[in-house]
Amino acid sequence: MTQLETLIEEIPKYQPGADLDVLARAYRFSAASHQGQQRASGEPYLSHPLEVANLLVDFKMDVTTVTAGLLHDVLEDTAATKADLEREFGGEIAELVDGVTKIGKLAFSSREERQAENFR
Repeated sequence: MTQLETLIEEIPKYQPGADLDVLARAYRFSAASHQGQQRASGEPYLSHPLEVANLLVDFKMDVTTVTAGLLHDVLEDTAATKADLEREFGGEIAELVDGVTKIGKLAFSSREERQAENFR
């Protein structure tokens, strides 16, 4: 069973009626956006967004949040734009992905400041 199939199987157990099509579309979008990219470890780039999505499922997050997790690196590491995400997935998912991208760019003067921002 693929990681995507696992996500699609697990989400309805805690969120019946979830729009699983959006998750499959996000997987395809992320895979196409990251095509040819590799992690520093040599793994395909998509392995990281899938791990993030799986963690979010472990925390029983809704399908919108899991979808944003699967897409979380496309604005930072590909040519995809926020407008692309809005067109493909709607404003809520685009805003979540954009917000995660902006958090990663914040400059903190201390470890404590970074942790405090994570709790906001």
